[in-house]
Order: sequence, then structure tokens, then C-alpha cells
Amino acid sequence: MAVAALAPSQFDIHLRGDLGTGKTTCARGFLAGLGYRDRVPSPTYTLVEPYEFDAFTVYHVDLYRLRDAAELPYLGLYESASGASILLIEWPEHGGEEIDPADITLSFEIADPGRWLHCSANSDAGRSVMETFDLA
Repeated sequence: MAVAALAPSQFDIHLRGDLGTGKTTCARGFLAGLGYRDRVPSPTYTLVEPYEFDAFTVYHVDLYRLRDAAELPYLGLYESASGASILLIEWPEHGGEEIDPADITLSFEIADPGRWLHCSANSDAGRSVMETFDLA
């Protein structure tokens, strides 16, 4: 819950990487770490999956199938996430300039053996969260 406690009213985490690098697995682990115990489907076809917690909502977003960044406003994502929320956004580059900047970017890469994860903070709130987890 530390991320939720430290984050401002809206906190964006962008998940970048090729297919199969672990973006959805990371989102599932993030939700499990917050105490979510139900099934977490990939939002590849629904585009947005909300997860309600007592004090905030996590929106798991997958923009891979978004055909045009101009379609993003029609999802109503930022209107839905107007309260206390954390947005986990896979394939943020498909949202173009319509997407809010990331507070934290997690970049996944397949390496031999295993995977690499690069974390970068892009805002004061992102830096605060990363410092709390000793990632800065």
C-alpha cells in the first residue's frame, strides 16, 4: 500500500516492452501486492480493467489494440480516474500525446537468461515512491 499512500490523487505507471516481456505479469503482481486476490485478466480486449480498493482505484490499461491515439479520449479513462487512482498503462506509446506523462516508467526487456527491468521516475511523486522502495 506504500505506493497508494505516497501517490497524489492520480499516479501513472507506464509499462513498456515488447510482447511477452512481463508487463501484464507485473501488473498482476502489483495488484497482488495491494491485497487483490481475484483473477486479473489481461485488458488486451477490454482495454481497461478497474480494481476498487478502499481508498483508491487501480486502472490496468492495455493500449496495444488502440488503432489511433485520437481514440483514447473515448475510453473515458481520465474521467473515470479523476479520484484517487493509480493507472498501470501497458503500451503507453500507442496513446501518443493523448496520454498523461508517467510518474514512473517500467521498461521490460528479455535478456539471456531472464529479463531486465529498468525503472525511471519522471515526476517528484515518482521519485518519492522510488526513494521509499530504495530504487532511486
